[in-house]
Amino acid sequence: MVFLFFSLSIIMLALLVFDLLLGSVNIPMLEVIRILSGSGSSEVWNTIVMEFRVPKTIAAVLAGSALSVSGLQMQTVFRNPLAGPYVLGISSGASLGVAIMVLGISALGVGNITGLFTSFSIAGAAWIGSFLVLLIILTVSVRVKDIMTILILGMMFGSAASALVSVLQYFSNESMLRAFVIWTMGSLSSVAGMQLWVFAAATALGLLLSIFSIRVLNVMLLGESYSRSVGLNITMARAIIFVSTSLLAGSVTAFCGPIGFIGIAVPHVARMIFRTSNHMVLLPGVIIIGSLVMLLCDIVSQLPGLDITLPLNSVAALLGIPIVIYVVFKNQKFAGV
Repeated sequence: MVFLFFSLSIIMLALLVFDLLLGSVNIPMLEVIRILSGSGSSEVWNTIVMEFRVPKTIAAVLAGSALSVSGLQMQTVFRNPLAGPYVLGISSGASLGVAIMVLGISALGVGNITGLFTSFSIAGAAWIGSFLVLLIILTVSVRVKDIMTILILGMMFGSAASALVSVLQYFSNESMLRAFVIWTMGSLSSVAGMQLWVFAAATALGLLLSIFSIRVLNVMLLGESYSRSVGLNITMARAIIFVSTSLLAGSVTAFCGPIGFIGIAVPHVARMIFRTSNHMVLLPGVIIIGSLVMLLCDIVSQLPGLDITLPLNSVAALLGIPIVIYVVFKNQKFAGV
């Protein structure tokens, strides 16, 4: 087990370094090391590395770990291998917030606002949208005891939000629609400065809540009847896990856009590698693997050797879909289909 963690950490560090070296401007490895140590010779290269590449790499680690942990929690709570971080409608709520913000700002003619508001406008709108959905889910979870009913209602809330987004898109003009579509493609490049600090703080809080929930998640694996028999407060446990998931997935959506399939696929990869369902092992495992996979997605999206960049969401889907398909066929095999 220790060897697996060590090996995965080495691979992650290698991808992290490789991600720092990639970009439209070719910067030698030794020069990157000098810049990171504070002794870089070129002011232009120093700006590129410290203000663009380093924040993007840190954002990749944060986003990968956040999506993977939130996906693991949802799969455990709902006992569904295809549940992901956005199963509660968080991503759709965030998309609705962004759609309303883009349409509202454009309609009011104040799209050229500068300063702090501009840097946090899209992220703030996405955050508000995701937490409004969370508030609805928490209210429902207090009254509804059946976990599958909560899952279905979460999907319905997400579908309703997506329908409203479609209506807004239908009535939007070409420039607004283009801005929204670009946001849905996902990007790590826009997370820098104060945004990165806020993103890191929200992710750290979400991960902290998930760490405190490890024992609860292990108990939930045995079913709700057993959980109640050992004195677990199901309603409170769900609320804490839902808040953690919303912080993690909502923050990624707010700052990086709706990045799919990472949260669904990575927990299954961790289970296959570590061959355990113990969250004491799986939680740190998905943090490392999720960071590793997101760094790989960022590297692939930059198309090394070319001057074009692929949408991050598309690359994540192409890497994650085969794993999801494998899980579906595996479950069918076990079910005797």
